[in-house]
Amino acid sequence: MLPFIRLDLAQLTAYAPHSEGDLTAPVLPFALTKADQSDRLDTNESPFDLPDTLKQVLAQAYQERIEANRYPDGGHIALKRAIAEYVNESASLPQNQVNQAHISIGNGSDELIRSLLIATCLRGEGSILVAEPTFSMYAILARTLGILVAAVERSSVNFAIDLNAAEAAIRQIQAPPVRVVFVVHPNSPTGNALTDAEISWLRSLPEHILVVIDEAYFEFSQRTLVEEVLQRHNWVILRTFSKAFRLAAHRVGYAIAHPDLIAILEKVRLPYNLPTFSQLAALTALTHRQQILRTIPQMIEQRTQLTQKLTQHPALQVWSSTANFVFFRLHKEWSDKPDFLLHRICATLKSQGTLIRQTGDGIRITIGNEEENTRTFHRLKAALDQYL
Repeated sequence: MLPFIRLDLAQLTAYAPHSEGDLTAPVLPFALTKADQSDRLDTNESPFDLPDTLKQVLAQAYQERIEANRYPDGGHIALKRAIAEYVNESASLPQNQVNQAHISIGNGSDELIRSLLIATCLRGEGSILVAEPTFSMYAILARTLGILVAAVERSSVNFAIDLNAAEAAIRQIQAPPVRVVFVVHPNSPTGNALTDAEISWLRSLPEHILVVIDEAYFEFSQRTLVEEVLQRHNWVILRTFSKAFRLAAHRVGYAIAHPDLIAILEKVRLPYNLPTFSQLAALTALTHRQQILRTIPQMIEQRTQLTQKLTQHPALQVWSSTANFVFFRLHKEWSDKPDFLLHRICATLKSQGTLIRQTGDGIRITIGNEEENTRTFHRLKAALDQYL
C-alpha cells in the first residue's frame, strides 16, 4: 500500500462492470468492437443499437454543429428542458410541472450518486442505508469516500425490504446517523418494484434523511414516483439513458428533485461534466423517443418467454421482473455449494460466448434479442444438466 493512500482503501475492491477478457490481446481503439460476437447479457444494456438513421443524424451533427476545440454547454440548458418535457410526459403530469430547475445531469447516474454522497455524508456527517441485494455502486461509492454503509436484508420470498430492520438501523446508528436511504424501483438484481408498504415507509422518514429512488428501469416498469418529488424536499429520483434509450456508451444520467436540492448538486458536480456529443446524443434520443422506445414491448415479451422457460427447470427458483432482466437462484436442495456451482455455470457460458452476471446469491440475465435469449437458455440448461 502506498504510504500516502488512505488505509481503508486497501480493503476495497474496484467495481468490475465487464469481464476483462484477454489481457494479452493487442490494444484496440475501442474497448469492445462489433467483431466481439459475445452475447453480452450481464450489464442490463439494451440489445439494440441506435437505428442507423439516428447514427447518421448524429454523425452529420458532429461534422456540422460541434466545435471540438470548445467546451460543452456546462449548464446543459437544452438537454434539461428536453428531459423535463419527457419527465412530465412519462409521469402524466401537466406540462411545466417539472421544469429545468428540477433537473441535474450527470456523467451516468454514478456521478449523481457520488454527488449526493458528497453533499450529504462527507466529514463523518452521515452514513447510508441500503437493502441487499441491490445495486452495488451505492455502497462502493460511499466506501471510496470513507462513508459508512448500513445494510439490511430483503425477504428471501419476494425481496421486500425488512422494514423493521431498516427502522431499527436508523434509530440505532447515530455515529454518524443515517442521512441517505437508497432504493431501486424496480430493484436490481431482483427485478421487484417497491411495495405499497415500502413506499409508505419511505414517506414516513424524517426530512433530515434523503430518500434516493433509482428509476433506471422506469421505461420497462412504467412505475414512477416523480409526483412525490414535487411534494417532498428530501426525495430525489435518478434515471438514465443507458437502458431503454440505448445510450450506454454516452454515459448520461439525470436527477429529478426539488430545485433547492438540484442547486446543491450543481454546486458539487464537476464543470463541463458531460461531453457535447453525449448531450447531443441524449437530445436526439429524446426527440426520437417514440422510435427508440418502440422495442420495449418486444423486450417485455422476450422477458416473459425467458422467465417461463427458466421456471420450468426444477432446480431454479425464478422471480418475476418488471425490469429488463431476469433473476434466479438455485433451490437449496439441489446444491450444498450454490456459489461455487453458479460460478461454474457462468464460466461455462462465458466460454461458449454468453456473458451473464452472478450476483445476489443468484444469477441475473439481461434480456437480449430473441436469438441471444434462445442461445442463452439452451446453454444454461446444458450447463445445469452437466453439473446437477
